[in-house]
Amino acid sequence: MRVCFDSTSGGANPNEDWVGAKTDLAVVLDGLSTAGLSTGCQHGVPWFVAHLGGHLMAALADPSVTLADGLASALERVAALHPQCDLANPGTPSATVAVLRQRHAELDYLVLADSPVVLEKAEGGHVVITDLRVDEVLPELRAEVERHETHTADHREALRRLVLAQRQVRNTQEGYWVAGATPEAARHCITGSTKLSDVRSAVVMSDGASRLVTEYKTATWQQVFNTLRTEGPSGLIASVRKTEATDPTGRRWPRYKSGDDATVAYCCW
Repeated sequence: MRVCFDSTSGGANPNEDWVGAKTDLAVVLDGLSTAGLSTGCQHGVPWFVAHLGGHLMAALADPSVTLADGLASALERVAALHPQCDLANPGTPSATVAVLRQRHAELDYLVLADSPVVLEKAEGGHVVITDLRVDEVLPELRAEVERHETHTADHREALRRLVLAQRQVRNTQEGYWVAGATPEAARHCITGSTKLSDVRSAVVMSDGASRLVTEYKTATWQQVFNTLRTEGPSGLIASVRKTEATDPTGRRWPRYKSGDDATVAYCCW
């Protein structure tokens, strides 16, 4: 498996995505926004995703370890790195997870929250593996955020209220699951396998990149893979930024940020 990747910040703040890859593994993490609220952690989201990514890559280097078990182990190890922080804080640094691993003639995948793995099928068409449980909670507060243009005080306040409310249902049976301080989240991933011979290529990405198809709807998955073949991950991210630049205040496409961190790992054989 050959993997090429790129990751860029969506604005002036540090990039809270993380990507890692080797010849049989691709991992993308997307750190959750804090909206300026306290997390109980002195390290911050970029620190969390960097350490989680490193430990997850190490755990999954052993092909006998399942993707879910590897994630649980990585979460436990990262929690042990900062026990002095308030890991019980509902806003503790967290991230979405998307993984694709090759084991001989099989491809294993795992997603937790809305960073997708997309498979380009050998006979045509695409399979999108994603976890959209977060979209099912707090629809009224989500709509309130989308009523305001980005970079306005009303938008910031609505986003703050949404994030506060999300924290109360995050990693609960009534809400949605992300990778945070407890290994329990790894038991709520979407996982599966497919034959390598059924797949032409694949992409593992954060939602800051996938929204070109899912939210902006300015491209199809086939167009995404065509761009990846000709221009690579950096070309795909450039297309996202070009699209966002036509709507900087979120009038056409209401969203949480004018530009989100975007990460793409393109896998081919």
